[in-house]
Amino acid sequence: MTGNAITQSPSPVGVQAIALAYARADAASALQAIDAHAHTSLGHALCTVNRYDADAMRVVRLYSSNPQAYPPGGSKDKSGTPWGRHVLLEQRVFVGEGEAAIREFFNDHDAIRDLGLQSVINIPVVYGGECLGTVNFLMPRPQVSEADIDSARLAALLALPAFLALRE
Repeated sequence: MTGNAITQSPSPVGVQAIALAYARADAASALQAIDAHAHTSLGHALCTVNRYDADAMRVVRLYSSNPQAYPPGGSKDKSGTPWGRHVLLEQRVFVGEGEAAIREFFNDHDAIRDLGLQSVINIPVVYGGECLGTVNFLMPRPQVSEADIDSARLAALLALPAFLALRE
């Protein structure tokens, strides 16, 4: 074989790490790699990924970049909430900017504030018209840009195979 050899780094990062995790059918590692990849553009301080249980109108945490504060397996009831209607039922992106928005839409606003987080982007992950869950990024800055929202959307799209693999 002629030409340049392609070498693989011993510890893949970015898209390569995501691809490798999916090649190994390791959804948990894929979510961790997606978080790390998104961090390069978002600079977020917390990433969580939640599976949506439509029958119970609950979200159950599959992944957290801070498992001490937000452990995997934790769940939240979203029935009858404006956030639940907006993100889970209407399948629309939610952007919360500033402490007032966090306080208005999240029961755990004190924990969010204590972590120094001031804004959030929640992306519904939808396949075939069905919301499978959300990918959530919380930032230490009070505002987000359109570029931040685009980066968060892309990260959520990268998480789709993990959601499909983890379906019950």
